[in-house]
Amino acid sequence: MRKAAVVEPEVTVVSAKGQIVIPAYVRNRLGLKPRSKLLVYSLEDTIILKKLALPDVKEEMQELWREIDKRLAKHGEMSQEEINRVLDRYRARRKKSKRA
Repeated sequence: MRKAAVVEPEVTVVSAKGQIVIPAYVRNRLGLKPRSKLLVYSLEDTIILKKLALPDVKEEMQELWREIDKRLAKHGEMSQEEINRVLDRYRARRKKSKRA
């Protein structure tokens, strides 16, 4: 189990737009940049923010096309059914690798 870093709490203020400032040392430690995505959980008077890692869609599509191009070079044109099988295998591998 990972041990959380112990730091002194700070006070931040909610703006009229509902915005808060995350202290710089927290942003730096978590690698938060402008437009970073955060999950927001709330329970009674507690708010928890969790950094959300979204997949790089561009890289994911490039990897899919590389796999399809290899298949085309080796076996020629693919049917829609074959393409769907390749996509399903790819998605299953990605899902499995994210769990590991």
